[in-house]
Amino acid sequence: MSAHRHEVGRRTLFKAGLGTGIAAIVGTELFAVAPAGAAPSDMFPWIIDCDTWGARPPKGAIQITGNVTNKIILHHMAFPNVTDYSRDHAMQLARDCQNLHMDVNGWVDTGQHFTVSRGGYVLEGRHRSLQTLDTGGHQVSAAHCPGENGNAIGIENEGTYITETPPDALLDALVGLCTAVCQQFRLQPWDIFGHWDFYTTQCPGIAFYRLFPMVRSRVAAALGTQQSDIPARRWPDIWRFVDGPVVQVAQYLLADLGYPLTPNGDFGYDMNAAVADFQASHGIRVDPDATFDTATWEALVPTLDKDANGLPVNALQYLLGRKGYDDVTMSGEFDHSTMKAVQDMQRLHGLVPNGKVDVDTWCAIVGGAVRSAFQQPHAA
Repeated sequence: MSAHRHEVGRRTLFKAGLGTGIAAIVGTELFAVAPAGAAPSDMFPWIIDCDTWGARPPKGAIQITGNVTNKIILHHMAFPNVTDYSRDHAMQLARDCQNLHMDVNGWVDTGQHFTVSRGGYVLEGRHRSLQTLDTGGHQVSAAHCPGENGNAIGIENEGTYITETPPDALLDALVGLCTAVCQQFRLQPWDIFGHWDFYTTQCPGIAFYRLFPMVRSRVAAALGTQQSDIPARRWPDIWRFVDGPVVQVAQYLLADLGYPLTPNGDFGYDMNAAVADFQASHGIRVDPDATFDTATWEALVPTLDKDANGLPVNALQYLLGRKGYDDVTMSGEFDHSTMKAVQDMQRLHGLVPNGKVDVDTWCAIVGGAVRSAFQQPHAA
């Protein structure tokens, strides 16, 4: 499986064993505990529900978050890239995944909300995920990404996609599922992210991740999104309950401004104070959860070119290296390999491949979506 090892997330305050109907606070997330149950969907009959694929009962109560769903997070399962594309295999996959999560990880149920098989079958993951998709209200609290389990829909995709890309059947089904999730939870195609945008992991895989501009564009086309409605940029909204490579990039940039931070990807308490001071000093609303909103990111990222050096270049090189650019080393100097990697990322997202790291390029590199990516030929 992708490397998610936490049920609710780091620094959580929730205590298990609450009775039905009792609410609990997890960080700033409000949960209502609801009984488990699975039922076929009249609205989405193509999604195989838990009862149909033979799910075990959860080991505990399923929690419904009071948060507003604000994104979709895509994963690969780090399972074999099988050639059995049958419905029977897809249902066995769901059972295997649930067994792993309950018996090895110790979770109450499957970690993700939905699973997509290589044959293009979509299956309910955690109990009640399909029910909450039908209603489009508050989502099930899951276990697919620490810090995001109460406000992100998690979708696991069968296979391992570091060097290989998913088959067309999987991609077609994924686009359909993301479109449904966007419609029901009032999301947009630019709200689709990868697991490693919010956690230190190889998931969703380098090769799959390069397809994200295409996936977002296909979802936009399916939703009938108008070009004029696409924002210039949608950044990953890291916050105080999220760790990972994007957090480390932010630490490099803050450290360059003199904040005493160690770039290690751990969103520690020292970073809360740094973010608050940075926001206040730039006239940005100080967020109690130290959330990196659009204004924070765009005040923080510096423009880099061939003459740049120092910690911001280290930040850039660190993330490029994680995304498959093996020729890029963390030298702190904007060298030729760094320039070539930046140009490749710019082409991937429909940006002018000039090698200059402006605000659009930063957004694309840290995992966000930029308007130009939706103007690519695949958007039609």
